[in-house]
Amino acid sequence: MTGPMSRQCRIFRMACGMTVLMMPFAAVDPGPIQANPYLGKPGEAPATVRAATCALSGGFIHLYAALDNGLFEKYGVKVEFVSIRGSVVSLAALASDEIQFLYCAADATIPGVAAGSDAKLIGAPLVGLPWVLLTRKDIKRPEDLRGKSIAVTRAGDLVYRLARALIRKFNFTEDDVKIRPVGGTGQVEPLNAVFAGLAEACLVTPPLDVRGTRNGLNLVYRLNDLGLPAVYSSIHTNTKILKERPGLAQKWVAALAESIYFVEKNPEKSKAAVAKALKLNDPEALQSAYEAYAKLLVNRRMIVPESTVAGVIEVAREQGTPVRKKAAEIIDNTFAENLDKSGFLREIWGGDLPR
Repeated sequence: MTGPMSRQCRIFRMACGMTVLMMPFAAVDPGPIQANPYLGKPGEAPATVRAATCALSGGFIHLYAALDNGLFEKYGVKVEFVSIRGSVVSLAALASDEIQFLYCAADATIPGVAAGSDAKLIGAPLVGLPWVLLTRKDIKRPEDLRGKSIAVTRAGDLVYRLARALIRKFNFTEDDVKIRPVGGTGQVEPLNAVFAGLAEACLVTPPLDVRGTRNGLNLVYRLNDLGLPAVYSSIHTNTKILKERPGLAQKWVAALAESIYFVEKNPEKSKAAVAKALKLNDPEALQSAYEAYAKLLVNRRMIVPESTVAGVIEVAREQGTPVRKKAAEIIDNTFAENLDKSGFLREIWGGDLPR
């Protein structure tokens, strides 16, 4: 976005509590690239865009690393990075073009997009569920949850939906296991509710699992074992970008694809980017985040799996979401597919991608 910010945009920022940060760009090892078709051209003015995350999460390691290590600048893109809490507000900002790109867990955004919000998924660096179930000491396995409660932020959000799926997996009803909204905007509030004795269990993602187990909680289940359709950290953009600036969308997907390579080859720099974003100085917690997001769930080709998105939409429909769009209507894999067709991925990785 160029020029002075409109009065409407200023009002929107005050209402949503956006914090605008110009991310510094550092020199970055260019890796094995010899002929990258998406790089910025010499002497060409960079394209300025505004991008946001919908939360603070170790699962956004690839975006944090790309921002901190100059990858977007390398592709001729200048990023104004803003922080917005919550998928609903984030999608509203994207639909109104206050931001041009959103980086968020697709499991949280797909119900809203399927219901009609102006957004498309154009790349998915992570596929799967990183969430884990933390419980108080007397609970050793999910079957021990009968008569207990699981803390979540609010009814209807992603964590609430995951808690319901977990309960059903172990043949409980919501009378057997209560789902207790405790408020807040992230995972810290439900975790603190367990510490305070307001609930017996909660769902968190790395690196908060380390804080929980270090303070006496049990990690009793990994929700990736539920077998639910799940897409985690993903790139979203709006119709305006896709119609008017598709080359910019291609550069964004390329920069994030290179960041997957960068994060795998530069673990210390990548963990430092997460530490900075999360204001976290805990080597064990940072390593937990790295293992989950740089290794376990990584999707090097960036393709958004349509069948998985369709599954997420169906779950949302069953839970009352007014679905208006099919999976094929809310994803665009053109840019991720171009990475392979152009030879970009082979150049980045120096050959075939690791399995």
